[in-house]
Amino acid sequence: MSDLFRGRALARIGSPLLALALLSGCGRGDAPSAPAEAAAPASPNPAAVAAAPDAPVELKDVIETTPGYIVGISYPQMAADYPPLARALHDYAEAARSDLMKAFAGLGGEKPRAPYDLSLQFSRLVETPRVVAVAADGSSYTGGAHGMPLVERFVWLPQMHQMLAAEQLIPDAENWKPVSAYVREQLMTDLSAQLDDDALEGDLRSEQLRSRSRMIDDGTAPEPGNFARFEPVMNADGSIRALRFVFPPYQVAPYVEGTRTVDVPARVLLPLVAPDYKPLFRAG
Repeated sequence: MSDLFRGRALARIGSPLLALALLSGCGRGDAPSAPAEAAAPASPNPAAVAAAPDAPVELKDVIETTPGYIVGISYPQMAADYPPLARALHDYAEAARSDLMKAFAGLGGEKPRAPYDLSLQFSRLVETPRVVAVAADGSSYTGGAHGMPLVERFVWLPQMHQMLAAEQLIPDAENWKPVSAYVREQLMTDLSAQLDDDALEGDLRSEQLRSRSRMIDDGTAPEPGNFARFEPVMNADGSIRALRFVFPPYQVAPYVEGTRTVDVPARVLLPLVAPDYKPLFRAG
């Protein structure tokens, strides 16, 4: 798996990994900018990754420091209770690590201007008898002005023994249109408020509105791939009251805006989701 994963900046990386990121970030200010076309590569499908056999995998935190590269990976202990989920997390981390090491090997023994690094933290979001969710957040730096953010979400359904993917949740292509419209409206409202806060006027505001609107339109087109990353937002009774769709940098906003999210409530989703998953949700 050679593509570098899209994702988010290190806003939520824990202190050990943050220290690694800060260390490896020294000296990058004068590095050349990464090409824009390489900014948003494809991400693996967690459902496909989790389809591997349930063979146990040991999740060990990783801290590795060398003169040329730094690796920091942190796992939640609870993931070991769900072997297919644990394997999905492990495979995702190992693929990101493999990409880093391939890039480092490509230097042919030369020392990089700043150490290459991979900082990746998996965090528990939800753990109930019916729904378990884990977030992957981090960054991979292999040269350029900044690291490439990494973001992924894994939603495991223990009682159904499967990973929940967007195309399973809403299998009818037409049913993505209401989700797309709802998310687009929220993002456009936020964009308008941001432009107001920035006090942009005239041609400058028009240009910003035009370019940013195009990013939102492209990044929220009614296709499952655009909504592949989501987090369940839970009611007190363990039902899902909303899905928080997660959009990495470059998908609906520039890199400097970081990761964007939009909560779509159950009342919007319930008429759209496949019958098998309707019992997981409760509106109101």
